Amino acid sequence: MYKLIIFDLDGTLLDTIEDLANSVNYALEQFHFPVHATEAYRFFIGSGVNKLLERALPAESRSTDMVSMVKAEFIKHYYNHSDDCTMPYEGIAELLQKLQDSGYKIAVASNKIHPATVDLTNRFFTSIRFTDVFGQREGYPVKPNPDILNEIIANAGVTKDEVLYVGDSGVDVATAYNAGVDFVGVLWGFRPQKELEEVGASVFVKNTKELFELIVPKD
Repeated sequence: MYKLIIFDLDGTLLDTIEDLANSVNYALEQFHFPVHATEAYRFFIGSGVNKLLERALPAESRSTDMVSMVKAEFIKHYYNHSDDCTMPYEGIAELLQKLQDSGYKIAVASNKIHPATVDLTNRFFTSIRFTDVFGQREGYPVKPNPDILNEIIANAGVTKDEVLYVGDSGVDVATAYNAGVDFVGVLWGFRPQKELEEVGASVFVKNTKELFELIVPKD
């Protein structure tokens, strides 16, 4: 029986694609680089901000210095526009509340920059008492390194067979596998089911009702 449910953020709890695309495109424009359609960002997001910007930049311009300069512009814009269009996916707020009311511990593990992860989680889910909310922090490896999950699990005081990780990407599948915890893939997120299957995922849910029923055993 699960006791701790850890969620990815972008593409799992929140639909952030438009705000992320707008902020990266703004940053690219400051250096006269071509911009991308919003849909393209579904395949840029998921491996941390540096990798996001590398993927968005032209191949010949992906130097460490250029990524750093574009990153500064991205962060400046994103912090002022991170919730212009961002919203929880349908049923997510209700799902989290039902899980909390049922006694489950809930946490967030994201590759989004840590301050933005905390800010958006607190902004959209004000009634939820998360055990931990971790984004990408300086000096910490990004997913699929399992350290972020292992830290949350240790803080929650549960065993790994009591943990379910919920995500929408191949990176999330690999993170759960590397941490030795169960995984369920959501099909409302940024990446197609095929990508998750190729990394080893076999359990999927189409909506929050299915997810709740998977987590909470029936009497």
